[in-house]
Amino acid sequence: MNKLMGFFELKDSDLPAVPWKEFNEKVCFDDKLLWTVRTAVEKGEDLNLPRVVGVKAKEAYESAVKLYKKYRDIGMVVYYPYFIAEKSGTLYVDNSRTVIEAVEADLWNYVTYNKKDVTVIIGRDNSVCVEGNGEFLDEKEIEELRLYASKAKGMFRENIARGEGVLLEWSYAYNSDLNKQPVGDRYLVFYEIRTV
Repeated sequence: MNKLMGFFELKDSDLPAVPWKEFNEKVCFDDKLLWTVRTAVEKGEDLNLPRVVGVKAKEAYESAVKLYKKYRDIGMVVYYPYFIAEKSGTLYVDNSRTVIEAVEADLWNYVTYNKKDVTVIIGRDNSVCVEGNGEFLDEKEIEELRLYASKAKGMFRENIARGEGVLLEWSYAYNSDLNKQPVGDRYLVFYEIRTV
């Protein structure tokens, strides 16, 4: 399953997912919000595709139009309100374990800069191994992520039975004002899912 299929899987799941919508040239971005615009392709390499993150409505629209012209025949462009990540990470589940990796702030700190605060490995027998800062994620956060790992495992039980794993990207986040300041209560959100 690639990124494009993952967007649809997330939308149709019970997981708290970003409220993405598919872009077309008639879309009107609310100028009271900042926006994220991402691309996904039907086939081929779908890592490190172009995107814009945390931009005002005018820039979001202009960027989305350029991406739409390039990708509309081979994939799609999606958009959703920008959020501020307090903690981010990956959640991997397969037949034998669940692995939670977490980093402060945005997931790019992990995937681009190779920073990581903690790894929590939960075995099939519920054994727990913590590597790194054991206080970075509290018990409630770990339990919440475990719950969603179980849901993902149920969603993809056939893939997991074939020996595949499921990888999700998540953040504990806040909505943002136009100055990239947090607004409202913190929430957990998933924005990518794929089988590996």
